[in-house]
Amino acid sequence: MGELTLRKERKKVRYFTEKLGDQIDLDMILVPGGAFMMGSPEDEPEQAAHEGPQHQVTVPTFFMGRCPVTQAQWRFVAELPEINRSLNPGPSEFKAEDRPVERISWYDATEFCRRLAAYSTREYRLPSEAEWEYACRAGTTTPFYFGPILTTEVANYHGDYTYNDSPKGEYRGETTPVNYFGIGNVFGLCDMHGNVNEWCLDHYHDSYEGAPTDGNAWVDEGANENVVRVLRGGSWDYNPRDCRSASRDDYVDPRVAYYTFGFRVVCSAPRTL
Repeated sequence: MGELTLRKERKKVRYFTEKLGDQIDLDMILVPGGAFMMGSPEDEPEQAAHEGPQHQVTVPTFFMGRCPVTQAQWRFVAELPEINRSLNPGPSEFKAEDRPVERISWYDATEFCRRLAAYSTREYRLPSEAEWEYACRAGTTTPFYFGPILTTEVANYHGDYTYNDSPKGEYRGETTPVNYFGIGNVFGLCDMHGNVNEWCLDHYHDSYEGAPTDGNAWVDEGANENVVRVLRGGSWDYNPRDCRSASRDDYVDPRVAYYTFGFRVVCSAPRTL
């Protein structure tokens, strides 16, 4: 069974550490519930039609991984008993224990969550799109939680491209270790912009017309099992416009495992918190 350790950081951000064996930790940050405007305003530079219309969503409190799942965390869980499908313990293109795991399909990511849930007895899963954007924004309304621009001094993306008069920067051409920049948002979450794309639970829809307003995933009942899913956050190989808080990577087959595709996990907050 996973060991639960509750802690409190200096900034009063509550979190727990899921112990994966004796040496691997998975830090889970408490994201306090609240309401926010999901999507991008029409006057946001390089806004896309499928990022609207903006609409208010109320998100319950939940826990989210401080960083994307690392290769060390992936390997530990991939070696746990199979539930629905086999997992490659070392799928990543850019190898290092502290780098995010990549070349992960949506089905791989959901299998990881099922195995971790069985190991820990907590209900781990992928985030809904609403949870992901709410957690990324952390109370901000600007294109990035850093503000109106993004630079390669704070995020890993394709630095040959610019956004909203930002300067050109470094193109690293690969992932960086998680929390490489040592900067999180107000909630304490790291690497929400760039590094690896992150799978969400939702089916892709080409607008938010009719989207849930309670923070739940938008999943169409009876849909084909391979209907496209959504990725968020951009990656090391993406233009900075694709790393915005509201940006959505669309038309992605859930069976595809690409070297920019990773994920992070969430779980429900206990009622006692």
